[in-house]
Order: sequence, then structure tokens, then C-alpha cells
Amino acid sequence: MSMFTNTNGDPKSDFGILAEEKESFLKRIPKTQTFQIVSVLFVITAIFSAIAPSTFFTLFNLRNIIINISVFAVLGVGMTFVIITAGIDLSVGSVLVFSSVIACKAIVAAGAKGWGTTFMGIFVAVVVATAWGALNGWLVSIAKVPAFIVTLGSLSAALGVSQIITGGIDLRGATPELVDKIGFGNIYKQIPVLGVIAVVVVILGGILLHKTKFGLLTYAVGSNTEACRRVGINVNRQLIYVYSLMGFTAGIGGIMSLAMYQQTTIAGQSNTALTVIAGVVIGGTSLFGGYGTIFGTMIGLFIPIVLQTGFIIIGVVPFWQNVVVGVFLVAAVYVDNARRNAADGGGKSLKKRSKKSTS
Repeated sequence: MSMFTNTNGDPKSDFGILAEEKESFLKRIPKTQTFQIVSVLFVITAIFSAIAPSTFFTLFNLRNIIINISVFAVLGVGMTFVIITAGIDLSVGSVLVFSSVIACKAIVAAGAKGWGTTFMGIFVAVVVATAWGALNGWLVSIAKVPAFIVTLGSLSAALGVSQIITGGIDLRGATPELVDKIGFGNIYKQIPVLGVIAVVVVILGGILLHKTKFGLLTYAVGSNTEACRRVGINVNRQLIYVYSLMGFTAGIGGIMSLAMYQQTTIAGQSNTALTVIAGVVIGGTSLFGGYGTIFGTMIGLFIPIVLQTGFIIIGVVPFWQNVVVGVFLVAAVYVDNARRNAADGGGKSLKKRSKKSTS
């Protein structure tokens, strides 16, 4: 018997069912949040391109957008994992600053020359930021302090320590290799090295989240923490790992920022956490935990960066970016909450129908 034949022996019926399923799938695509966010990004890009076609929709401007989003994209990978667990990290900007300060001090102490010193600085930045992330995870999982409070405290503490070390003055002294080859380096004369680093981190983050046991456990913890504990999953360890990953990406972002600006940016990261969290949530990751994608995060992050670039080009005060991003953030959370309520209502009605059918 053919694999396409149903219980009635009619293959045409099976093809009809497959066609209906395909049609219903195509109808569902426009209703997905990812599709809607991509559409919004397309509309924003089209508007700016129509207003300033000679300056916005150019290869030079696209390259600038890629450079501007590179650090946020790296941070967005770690933040996606954290928010999927129903957590949050407000300290990401301060930890980035702290890692860049420690890395710059280490590079200067080592002579600020050569690839050996450069890699040592990268290693130091990643290690101290990962350790700070692990501390955040320990306080959230073991000490049971709410993530909001832990990371709010870390935001202040990491920035304060950075200011104590530097006296509140940005440090210089990055190696020429770090600045010229990474910060201003290009591949094939057009592709920025910072963008390539971001793409590599995003791809690896996507594989880790969507194709490994670690990612599956992250989704599970965010979906139902108590159920995970009951089936024997070490929830505390998973949370520590996730916040350590957030710190790891902040360390990479710190060294990228140091390479890009040729100095630390102690006063320049105040809106970093807002931008990253907004991008992750706008991209479809639920603040209630259990759902999110790296692809959605990247699309969500492009919106504030494109808005900022577009406003500057057309002469609008760039502070309007914060207003628009705030509106997008509230709207994204509202839509997510509405969908959850609809899903809960659907589940309740399904239970009622099943009870009626059994009675």
C-alpha cells in the first residue's frame, strides 16, 4: 500500500489534506510575530530610503549600520538566553565597560604591542565578564535574589568599580593590532571585521540555543521551573551557566567596543541595556520565559539601529529613537501578553469541551 494512501484507500484524499495543511500554514505565517517584525523593519527602511535615497540606501550607510549593530548583536545573543529563562540582565552595559577597563589596563601593563598582548587583553576581558555573569547567576539561582534586583545592583557596582579604577576618565592604550585590524579592519575592503565577529557569535549562539541540549534546557527552565526541578534538572546550575554566557558575550562586546572607539566608554553605555533588551523583546522573545529565537532578536535589534541612523540622516533629533523604541517595547510586551491570554483561553475551552465529551 502506498504511503500516501489513507485508511479508506483514497490517495486523493491524502493529497487534499496535505494541500489544506500547507494552505493553513501559509495563512499562519503573516500572523507570526517574526513576520510582523520583519515587515515593520521593511517599512521603516522603505520610508527612510524614500526620504533620503541618495544617503540612506547606500553601501556606505549599510556598512555603518552593520558596525553599529555588531556589539548589540553579540550582547543580544546572551540576553536572549537570559530572557528565555524568564530572567533579565540590566547590568550588561556596565559589565561591558568593566571588562574593557580591565582589558585596557592589562594591555597597557603588557606594553600595548603585538598580537600576543592583544589576545591576552581579549582573554582578560572575557574572563572577568564571565566571572561577573556567573556571580549574577549565583545570586539569582542559589541566593534567590530576584534577577531585576541582582542585575540592577550589578549595573551600579560594575560601573562604580570601573570609575574607581580609572578615576572616571576613559583609558586609552589599546594595541595597534586591536584598533587597526579589528576595530577598523575590513575583509575584502568592504566587510568590517566587527561585523564578521558578530555574525560568528550569532551563528554559534543560534546553534547553541536551537540545536543543543543546553538550549533545550534553557527553554525548559523558562517554560516551567518547578516542573524541571521535579524531573531532576539542575535548574540552579543552568541559570548560572546562562548568566555566565551573558557575561561572556558582554566581555566580547567590551573588547569590540575598545577596538571600535580606541578607548573605554565609561559614560557611553547608559542606554545599552535598554537597547539590547528592547531588541530581544521586540524580536519576539517573551519576558515571561520559554520562547524566543536568535533570528528574531537580530531583526528586533536592527529596528533601533536603523531608526537612529535614519533620524540622523534626515535631520531629526536622534533622541526620538528612544521614544519610538519605548513604544515598540511596550507594544511587543502587550502583544505577547495578549497571545498568552488567548492561548490560555483556548486551553481552558479545550478542557471544557473534553469534559463535555466524556460526560
